[in-house]
Amino acid sequence: MPKISPIKFLQEVRAEAQKVTWPTRKETTVTTLMVFVMVFVAAIFFLLADQVMRLAVSFLLGINT
Repeated sequence: MPKISPIKFLQEVRAEAQKVTWPTRKETTVTTLMVFVMVFVAAIFFLLADQVMRLAVSFLLGINT
């Protein structure tokens, strides 16, 4: 593997970082809010699924809670 100087490496890293299309503040905010909404929806879904399974198992085993 050829040796590369640290300075040359950092120059190449900087050049590649300048090619990146960074998201705007609005895009980041909207994406973050959508993540929170989806986490909330998933939490509600799994809460309901867990409750349905608990009731089904309790019914099948004849457990009164």
